Amino acid sequence: MYVKDAVVIRFKELCRERAMALNELATLSGVTPSSVYSMINPNRRELRISLIKKLCDGLDITLAEFFTAKVFDELEQEIR
Repeated sequence: MYVKDAVVIRFKELCRERAMALNELATLSGVTPSSVYSMINPNRRELRISLIKKLCDGLDITLAEFFTAKVFDELEQEIR
């Protein structure tokens, strides 16, 4: 699993725990829903840390809390 996939899984997990739709996450975070849906698009491989930070702010969690999840312990080497 790559970091982009893990980030998407983590946000979906957090939304599910809070019974929150991705559109609601976008609104709470001050970003457009298209930004969130672009992030989860499997064809897009790049992520902006600024978007991750805004989404974490919308969830009222720190980046450290976000990245301290088991899913990030299972990442593959991304250097090819």
